[in-house]
Amino acid sequence: MDIENYWRAVLKQDAHAMKGYFRPDACVRWHNTNEQFTVDEFIRVNCEYPGKWDGKVERVETKGDTIITVAHVYALDDPLSFHVVSFIGVEDDRITAMDEYWGDDGEAPRWRQEKHIGKAIDRN
Repeated sequence: MDIENYWRAVLKQDAHAMKGYFRPDACVRWHNTNEQFTVDEFIRVNCEYPGKWDGKVERVETKGDTIITVAHVYALDDPLSFHVVSFIGVEDDRITAMDEYWGDDGEAPRWRQEKHIGKAIDRN
């Protein structure tokens, strides 16, 4: 499975291209919000999400029939920015199941800043 092209389709909100990556009976789970979607529901949620999006796959690992991705997803017309970790079950080059964990990007909480511990990650 070409995971980079899958993510391009997701970021472009290209419903037709996205559908081709999934088996019809696949399910997608967003654990942070306790939601489970059919393929059609997932594509609808992704493609109807407001705004224009872009992003970058930062890491890909494969373990057996599971592809694990870490992606940075951000809005082009808003300051929204997220990191998402996806565990993607694959069979015959099509997604059978996906478990995603989304987190908002932002500053460390004030209580940690006040302790003066840690430092910003060097992104270079």
